[in-house]
Amino acid sequence: MTALFGKVIKKHSDFIYVKSNAGLFECKIRERLKKEKIEILVGDNVKIEEINTETFQAIITEVLERSNFISRPAIANIDQIIIVSSLFEPDFDFVQINRYLCLAKLSNIPAILCINKIDINKNCALRTKISSIYEPLYKIVFTSALEGSGLQDLKKHLSGKISVLAGMSGVGKTSLLKKLCPDLNLKTKDVSSKLKRGTHTTRHVELIEIKNKCFVADTPGFSYLKFDNIMPNKVNDLFDEIKTLSNECYFSDCLHLNEKNCNVINNLDKIDQKRYESYKIFVEEAFEYKKKITFSGNKKEEVTKFIDGPGRKKTKLIKLGKKNEK
Repeated sequence: MTALFGKVIKKHSDFIYVKSNAGLFECKIRERLKKEKIEILVGDNVKIEEINTETFQAIITEVLERSNFISRPAIANIDQIIIVSSLFEPDFDFVQINRYLCLAKLSNIPAILCINKIDINKNCALRTKISSIYEPLYKIVFTSALEGSGLQDLKKHLSGKISVLAGMSGVGKTSLLKKLCPDLNLKTKDVSSKLKRGTHTTRHVELIEIKNKCFVADTPGFSYLKFDNIMPNKVNDLFDEIKTLSNECYFSDCLHLNEKNCNVINNLDKIDQKRYESYKIFVEEAFEYKKKITFSGNKKEEVTKFIDGPGRKKTKLIKLGKKNEK
């Protein structure tokens, strides 16, 4: 057996685990790739050679071009992001949910909102409010990992796709995975009664095969994401309802904060208050990034690097260069 193609499903220590039609292989990276500083992510499609079918060991010799990737958590070639939140324990956080939704939009990856722990209060007004805000914009599924409700709907969304479960710690991502695939040996922890938030149980990114060619990645929970890597005028594109209204703004560079003849401000009754508050927070964070770039004297410069070889791969790198560099 000279070569195989497969998908990276896990990275642990110095080993990378690649799932192929011939089985799961424990792989090292060819020295050439290390010298070229090619980073291999979970979800990458790779070529393996020097295959030992007795020990299931091999060498990764090529990384195929990615369709997409996100940097936090670092994972490639995603079909969709399932953003998991809980109604309670920890409490539903509108700003944080909007962060995850905007992260998916920034990466041009479809997002689905999964609201877990509905068993805690089945008839609460919060569930109705969430539906009214997000159902016009995103697909939503309500689940209870404890009771198993909503899991069939979730399975339909996962079928035949590579999905990432993202969300804060303690919202039940790992518990949902255990219900979807009971044979998995995954650890879970209760939400801290003192802090009222979850603790990290997932320590690394791993693609878990629920059934044939249906993969789900359980990811470490993050308590805070920040939009400190984009310009303020780009935040507009992350909120569909705001972007639609912005087409009628008088100024093409309107940020919808306090400008005159702003169609967004004139139609705030058509935008949920929590969504608009999130928008303003993200714009403020983006201004901090803009200020940092301005005062550091750095500018963005795009450099395209070509890697020759079978299945020629093009990688676009972003390089920071000094202004007025002599």
